[in-house]
Amino acid sequence: MKNDNWTREETIIAFNVYCKIPFKTSSKSNPTIIKYANILGRSPSALNMKVGNFGRLDPELKKQGIVGLSHGSKMEEEVWNEFNDNWEKLAYESELLIAQFANKPIEVISDIDTEDFIFNVGLERETLVKQRVNQSFFRSTVLSSYNSRCCITGLSITEFLVASHIIPWSRDKENRLNPRNGLCLNNLHDRAFDRGYITIKPDYSVRISNAFNLFENDNSVKDFFKKYENQRIHLPDKFLPSKEFLDYHYQNIFKK
Repeated sequence: MKNDNWTREETIIAFNVYCKIPFKTSSKSNPTIIKYANILGRSPSALNMKVGNFGRLDPELKKQGIVGLSHGSKMEEEVWNEFNDNWEKLAYESELLIAQFANKPIEVISDIDTEDFIFNVGLERETLVKQRVNQSFFRSTVLSSYNSRCCITGLSITEFLVASHIIPWSRDKENRLNPRNGLCLNNLHDRAFDRGYITIKPDYSVRISNAFNLFENDNSVKDFFKKYENQRIHLPDKFLPSKEFLDYHYQNIFKK
């Protein structure tokens, strides 16, 4: 194992792991911690401590009374401050570093399916790989923040869950990968949210569109949507959804 001094590159990877793992489940025996510790050549205990150090910098954890570890390095603060303002840079740079440490292609490390790349003749392979890597990072970060359960229904079957953008991907380039612009929703409610049939107000309560009144005799609408009117969502452990972003969705996308 390496000495105690962490490099900037190792610290960036540790922040990547912090984003991908539910903070409350972080431990030296967590499979994700073990996986990335092996890639780094560090002990699981050392990486888990580094993840805990990042926890002390997260204001949302502090509000919940979770303070992480009390001691950390200036390098951690520098990495936190740098990438909280540039999530796209963090996503790709950190995954690229992981690939370099593991001595594997980035698409393998990020589990990217490249079989359909030949059909996307308008984009270069490197651009497509970067897009997929970034999307994978965003999904992992958002789902882990919500402990892999839909914030409206509580559904916890991962295959049915989506990292849904609050402000759509096409409308805000700077916040495409910002986890505070993300919600963990199941496929059905993700589509309804995207189309403006449901929204989440800045007080974190669910609102259902009056457009559903056209289907007032449909019991499925009652069961899948109307029953959640004014219900408060399950909040994430970290990366609380931005009230500014939620208000944008309510004002500009929601079908009032």
